[in-house]
Amino acid sequence: MTRPRTASCTCGQLRAEVSGEPVRISVCHCLSCQQRTGSAFGYQARFPRAHVNVTGAATEYIRTADSGNRIHFYFCPQCGATVHYYLESAPDIIAVPAGAFADPQFYAPKFSVYERRQHSWVSIDADVEHAD
Repeated sequence: MTRPRTASCTCGQLRAEVSGEPVRISVCHCLSCQQRTGSAFGYQARFPRAHVNVTGAATEYIRTADSGNRIHFYFCPQCGATVHYYLESAPDIIAVPAGAFADPQFYAPKFSVYERRQHSWVSIDADVEHAD
């Protein structure tokens, strides 16, 4: 098993400690992820819920995806950074935005989704599985 990793919001009040390997690492180019992150895509790692320990206060925001699936986002009420979320279709999996780990050596994505909304200047490695 890998060492535990800690993700946190910008101010450090909300934290998610994860153990073990992620079950999925992906980037999402949907417009909602672009708005949520303020970037060209979302980049996240998913872990079994049993391997995630969250501490600190969080505010919840629920969004309905194009698919109709509801996603529960949890962000810091002080600094506003999202630290974890889950999809109602996969309640036993917690997603953590990869940037919240503040680790430039964090895993590369293995999946790229919603590429029809991908910015033209974004280039995803050929060995990444592409889905739309």
